[in-house]
Amino acid sequence: QVRLVESGGGLVQTGGSLRLSCAASASIFAVMHMAWYRQAPGQERELVASITSGGSTNYADSVKDRFTISTDNAKTTMYLQMNSLKPEDTAVYFCNRRTGSYPWGQGTQVTVSS
Repeated sequence: QVRLVESGGGLVQTGGSLRLSCAASASIFAVMHMAWYRQAPGQERELVASITSGGSTNYADSVKDRFTISTDNAKTTMYLQMNSLKPEDTAVYFCNRRTGSYPWGQGTQVTVSS
């Protein structure tokens, strides 16, 4: 089973930035269509951004032009650069395959204060 570990969350003010990281126990970023998801309290988990093994990206309308998904050159880590953060971005952020078929990690909490 692939194990995913998210990190990099924290508390920031509106307009601030954070960079989230996703590490995997296997070499998946070079071959899998991966994604970042988030879940706010009382809400369902939603897709934030995705990246194919070839580097093509897609974003939810709510984060377009503010968030950037990427992997490092060695394809060992996936990132989510989050700029111009808003209170509505507050959630636990998770990484997974685009299909969500790996076991979910614990996620990393992002809190944006107004």
